[in-house]
Amino acid sequence: MMQFIRSNVGKVLVWIIIPAFLAWMVFQIGMDVLGQGNGSPTALGRVNRTDITVQAYNDRYNQLVANAQQQGADLTPDVTRRLREQAWEGLVTDALLSQEMDRRGIRVTDAEVVWASRNIPFPGLAQQEIFQTNGTFDLRKYQQFLSGPQMTPQMYAELEMYFRQALPREKLAQQLSAGRYVSDAELWRAFQDRTETATVDYVSLPLEKLAPTAPTVTDAEVREYYEAHRDDFKRQNGARLQVAYIPLTITEADRQATVRRAQELRAELAAGADFAEVARTQSDDKASAVQGGSLGTFTRGQMVPQFDSAVFSLPLNEISQPVVSQFGVHLIQVQERTGDQAKARHILLSFQKSDEAVGQVESQLKAIAAKAPQQGLRRASQGVPGVVYREDVSVTDDAPYAAGIGSAAEALDWASTAEQDRASGEGTGVSDVLESEQAMYVVQLKEYHTAGEMSLAEATPQIRERLVRRKRTAAAVAAANQLVARIASGQQTLEQVAQANGAAVQRTGPFTRVDANPVFGQANAAIGAAFGTPLNRVGPVADTPAGLFLIRPVARTQADRAAFDAQKAMQRHQAVQAMQQDMFNQWLSDARKAARIRDDRAKLLRQS
Repeated sequence: MMQFIRSNVGKVLVWIIIPAFLAWMVFQIGMDVLGQGNGSPTALGRVNRTDITVQAYNDRYNQLVANAQQQGADLTPDVTRRLREQAWEGLVTDALLSQEMDRRGIRVTDAEVVWASRNIPFPGLAQQEIFQTNGTFDLRKYQQFLSGPQMTPQMYAELEMYFRQALPREKLAQQLSAGRYVSDAELWRAFQDRTETATVDYVSLPLEKLAPTAPTVTDAEVREYYEAHRDDFKRQNGARLQVAYIPLTITEADRQATVRRAQELRAELAAGADFAEVARTQSDDKASAVQGGSLGTFTRGQMVPQFDSAVFSLPLNEISQPVVSQFGVHLIQVQERTGDQAKARHILLSFQKSDEAVGQVESQLKAIAAKAPQQGLRRASQGVPGVVYREDVSVTDDAPYAAGIGSAAEALDWASTAEQDRASGEGTGVSDVLESEQAMYVVQLKEYHTAGEMSLAEATPQIRERLVRRKRTAAAVAAANQLVARIASGQQTLEQVAQANGAAVQRTGPFTRVDANPVFGQANAAIGAAFGTPLNRVGPVADTPAGLFLIRPVARTQADRAAFDAQKAMQRHQAVQAMQQDMFNQWLSDARKAARIRDDRAKLLRQS
């Protein structure tokens, strides 16, 4: 739950805003410690005529390290290397921005800074609950905070500095996107994509069963592919993996288990347990937990509706029944209430997979991992309930993500060690059970590679495998189309097709066109079938990176036109900002290509 559910902003917001300002200062400002082409002996490199100093680099890197440590990251050599790259790239961007703003003569006035400080929330704060009314940013609340005793001189100074640096960049973005317009039709379509949902039944079709014969690939085809895709073989450190995972989706059973746990805590409190102590040890709202669950004093309408309703109807000093909100389950005690103000404390239990459910998932995956060294991960995971298998998943330093899993950085770190084990004749090539926020999973290493450009000989096995898979997929799609035709003609049902192919019909939860679905990812073919096929009909074969699917939509929700009209101004503002960001990113990419960038880090490191 967002830590801003409480209203004693004098304590909480000072704690969050000052670090936010300081982090922004280090990440977004830096030109004061960048040389201006004087050939400084402490220069680590140069961007056109601007030197990047050792001081600037070290400051940026140290702040990145501090942030990583605050987030609980393990500073492995690989993570450290990534942070050093981020520090360098950030300073290069700063230099390019400063040069372009100077070239265009972009400046800001004192009046512009004052107006922006009062009317534009610091990034990230607009979404905080303390500054919202009925789910929408409330400028009046923000301005009241700025005028209140919580604002320190340091915070005022940092706020001014932020806008003196941010406004010129905003002007640059506006100049780059001048003349562009977002129409109502484009806004409506984007709103539909974000809010309309589909729920589908699906069958994952086994490729080998539909196309059992492996096609041949000639050397000429391999060479032609290599020449046409040379950029694909300029690589970062990375790995190609087979992945078997089980999504850690919160189910209704998980929600009910959280409610039961809240009821058990309520019984303990009713029997005399100390509320503050239970909050300190059990509440998932860690910021209020250290204060015994105290949220301080807040006004009606300041909290989420379910919480607000309970607070202003609950008898004083009684412990509420479990109150369910989007953040989890609350136990609430109102200590004081006068008119539209209340003082309360709470215990929050976030929705989580139960220990029993997580243990079951882990046991399933451990069994797969034990069989995989002999059987291969694909075969070992077949038929295991809830398991999703993906072939040829690539993760790199720059993109350590996998559909359905999210961050696979843990898998990439494991792959590096597994490659060393394989070179020395050790290890199984199969990981233990790994975990991300989205899933638990097991991977089998196909290939690990260090940064560089692959030769044709190095690339040939990978290319041959891709072409075999492409040809096999084409044959499987043709066979699957025949299955769709049989279903459409009434000769078979989706369930019969699934059974005949050793698969099962499964059902997703509701998903939008833009959310990453744990089964299909964001594959256009699957999204098209889910939203374009009539309900309870089987759509065309969906050929996705996750495999081949037959999809049958069973429910859909439509976008609310009235809600769209009410939010249209805000959506246009957000769309324009996104467009400006896209234009800015394109400008930055072009500026990098045109710039004279000298990186002396390696040379200076050897000399030190």
